[in-house]
Amino acid sequence: MMFLIMRVYILLFNANTSDEGIHTIQSGDRDKILMFQEEDDATRFAIMLEAQDFPEPAVEAIDSEEIKLFCEKANYEWEIIESGKLAVPPEKNLEQTDWDLEQDQDSPPQSNVDQESTEEDDLSSNELNKIRNQLEGLL
Repeated sequence: MMFLIMRVYILLFNANTSDEGIHTIQSGDRDKILMFQEEDDATRFAIMLEAQDFPEPAVEAIDSEEIKLFCEKANYEWEIIESGKLAVPPEKNLEQTDWDLEQDQDSPPQSNVDQESTEEDDLSSNELNKIRNQLEGLL
């Protein structure tokens, strides 16, 4: 598959902090990163996430090739959201994010959304740090 290098927009939570995380959606048993061709479309998606009580995400521009490489290393999928295409967040969201796991290791999850969909949240601290470092290397 041919993949053109272009500037895309992704959503980051806690941008430029030690708890930085990239927004993903679950696609089967894998996570998928959305890459928006237009900043306005990414901003619209971010506003919809906030309406679902997510923390405020930052819209960040990055080369699509860098995200593709990150996805391959982290075993994530990716999807390019074409200009003007309305992407809508899924109605079902995880109550606890991956970056919350390190802070709340001793406390139980806030809710049991779907046991199968939260298996990816059971990453070890080392795995999370490795993924975070890979993402920071991309930025």
